[in-house]
Amino acid sequence: MALTACADLSAARWLMADHSPWTRLITFGPSGFAAHARLRFLPDPAHPGRIEADADGDDRAADRLRTLFNVLAEHTRTPRECYFGLWDGSGGIVGGERPVVADELAPPVRPDPDAEPGVAPADTLPPPLPGPRVELPNRSYVLFRGALSDAGDWTAPDGWPDQPRLDITDTALAWPADRAWFVANDIDPHWAGIGADPTVIDRLVADPRLDVVPADPDAEQPRYA
Repeated sequence: MALTACADLSAARWLMADHSPWTRLITFGPSGFAAHARLRFLPDPAHPGRIEADADGDDRAADRLRTLFNVLAEHTRTPRECYFGLWDGSGGIVGGERPVVADELAPPVRPDPDAEPGVAPADTLPPPLPGPRVELPNRSYVLFRGALSDAGDWTAPDGWPDQPRLDITDTALAWPADRAWFVANDIDPHWAGIGADPTVIDRLVADPRLDVVPADPDAEQPRYA
């Protein structure tokens, strides 16, 4: 069964009410967890100034997130009731932060000499995603609900026609109803942040299928230029 878009944001109020610094909030989640780690999609940069294109290894983010969620399903009492945040600038979503290219989402129109190249006029674009947003500093998310095993299987909300199918890698936030752990997969880092009990973090670090390392969410994290 696919994930269902939520009109009721009450499950995310604890997140929206958290007063952690915004960079910490969107990369590791809310405060209150005893231990944290990073799930690396790429190795950390070997030296400052390195760009992701120079990174060694394969960016198998989707596979690693699926494996992560399979393990975390054993560490919650509510694996069938989880919540997922989809950043509203993801992929081809209309109404997000990224510009919408005319030939991708809109029918051909007569060129406007005064229009910005490659961007469709406003009256040719599909409407923005409907419904309320989980609003965090500098980020906005559409909230979905469903089983952890269905992560990435997004159901289009009413009024969201003809949107491209997204993948599990578009999952920006994830947590179970019992709040046993939290996963934050922001758009900029080459890793996803995890908050959980120390025993859960230890298990993730020891899992040979994952590249998980302990992390201090209040410290500066490795990043590519």
